[in-house]
Amino acid sequence: MTGTVEGRLAALGITLPTPAAPIANYVGFNFAGPNLLVVSGQIPLVEGKIACTGKVGAGVSVEQATAAARICLINVVAQVKAAVGDLDRVKRVVRLGGFIAAGPEFTQHALVMNGASDLAVEVFGEAGRHARSTIGVPSLPGDAAVEVEGMFEIA
Repeated sequence: MTGTVEGRLAALGITLPTPAAPIANYVGFNFAGPNLLVVSGQIPLVEGKIACTGKVGAGVSVEQATAAARICLINVVAQVKAAVGDLDRVKRVVRLGGFIAAGPEFTQHALVMNGASDLAVEVFGEAGRHARSTIGVPSLPGDAAVEVEGMFEIA
């Protein structure tokens, strides 16, 4: 039987991908005690390819980057599912962290990260409302335009 969260994903037309394997010496997720799950940063991978590369505000539009942040969150949720099995075990999205590859003149980081934040609320409902940091960086792995990490309280 499909749970509430998986039903919301299906209603949004989202099928979770196989979680991406780490590209270096780290793990995709880790538990900090029995109820806190930390998910490593996820880039906008779609079928093994980075969907959005470059710098936001210099070749990558805010709209493209916002869509990329949404893809990143889908990949974060795929890691959560791999960690806990049943997404209805997520009691709360505690925190999301966003990294936006952009030049020093770019200032719309928050708008980009809304792609991930809005989807968190769509998928997890009120439990998806979270604390957040959004940081501009000069580059990301694979020239990805966006990366998103997460922290989740698990029942």
